[in-house]
Amino acid sequence: MSAIAHWGPRFVANGVTAPDFARITDGLTRWDDWCAAWSAVAAEHEALGRSALSARSAGEHFARAAVYYHFAKFVFTDDPAQAREAHRHAVECLNTALPLLTPPGRRISIPFEGTALAGVLRVPAPGAPCVILLSGLDSAKEELRATEDTLLVRGLATFTVDGPGQGEAEYALPIRGDWSAPGLAIADALAHVPDVNTALLGVWGVSLGGYYAPRVAAALGDRVRACVALAGPYDFGECWDGLPPLTRETFRVRSWTSSDAEARAVADTLTLAGQTSRITAPLLVVFGRQDRLIPWQHAQRLVDEVPGAELLMLEDGNHGCANRTPWHRPYTADWLAARLNALRPTAADGVHWRQTHE
Repeated sequence: MSAIAHWGPRFVANGVTAPDFARITDGLTRWDDWCAAWSAVAAEHEALGRSALSARSAGEHFARAAVYYHFAKFVFTDDPAQAREAHRHAVECLNTALPLLTPPGRRISIPFEGTALAGVLRVPAPGAPCVILLSGLDSAKEELRATEDTLLVRGLATFTVDGPGQGEAEYALPIRGDWSAPGLAIADALAHVPDVNTALLGVWGVSLGGYYAPRVAAALGDRVRACVALAGPYDFGECWDGLPPLTRETFRVRSWTSSDAEARAVADTLTLAGQTSRITAPLLVVFGRQDRLIPWQHAQRLVDEVPGAELLMLEDGNHGCANRTPWHRPYTADWLAARLNALRPTAADGVHWRQTHE
């Protein structure tokens, strides 16, 4: 399968070992076997976690199992029951891992439109600025431990959440172009968490999350103090004809549409046209010029429309720049930390901060 070579860097960058990736994919000849093959190796890591529950390594094993189960189902739409079972295991493994991580994670459920948005909060220290992490079309909160860790060591709290059409929410809410309501619900929920400083709120997104993040920044105005858009489209509908069949079918399923034409109509609603003038937060756009899903010109258009926006273009970067992670992930974390930590209260005004946030 030609997609395997494309996915390899992403899988490894987000927690799959290179030997495991090779042993799973080298033996695959049919797409029908994808979910089962990944689930089988995920179960091996889950078993390692259960055998080490009294040790610190258990959290690492369960978190890795969650990633493997996630990749078992991420674009596997051919057998919904099999994919949903893999997803159930992914969620369970991550929930088991959370209290065993460093720093530990806390599951938070946000009421939203008759259902809930599930997220994971990790806080390095009380009063830390917080970055909302938004996934893409085929990613979910189970995939983003490595990104979280890069931010956490820089003193930033992380809240990684499944939005409409993603992860746990994909069964109750379809993909939507307007992220004003989800963004507001997430920010309002975090404002009631006592150990994070939501006066210093950042938002980061990858792939379609790289579109959602600027939409959230536009909707929340000065409540967002920094925004990172990694590999996001300016207008997803404009990309439709060039998308691989698996991507288009995944979008169709998660947009709850019944045909390619209906799915494209929803894709046309995922546009930043008319929104960029509302983005007031500092904006960093990260993109790979070799992205085969989203043309690099989408990044340039976004930067051109937001005054002061910064563009980090990796000339040999693929979609999400997963093949060049050291060239953007640490820089992005430093960029967010510099902007959010620079606004933190000093010792002199710490009393005022506690009075207004506790």
